[in-house]
Amino acid sequence: MPKKQPNKYFRLAGAGMQMGITIYLFSMLGKWLDVQYPNDKHWYNSGFVLLGVFVSMYLLISQLNKIND
Repeated sequence: MPKKQPNKYFRLAGAGMQMGITIYLFSMLGKWLDVQYPNDKHWYNSGFVLLGVFVSMYLLISQLNKIND
C-alpha cells in the first residue's frame, strides 16, 4: 500500500506563524543592534525588519514550489 502524502493545505497551515516568527526574530536582532550601536533613525531595526520580510517571503515561495512539484 503506497504511503499517503499529507494534504497540501495542512503543509501550509503554519506558514503564517513561520512568517511572523521570522520577522519577529529579525526585528529583535535589529533592536539589539540599535541598542549596541545607537543612532538617531534606528536603521538597524528598520533594515532587519525589511530583511525579515524578504527572508520569510523567500521561505514561503520555496515551500510552495516544493508542494507544487
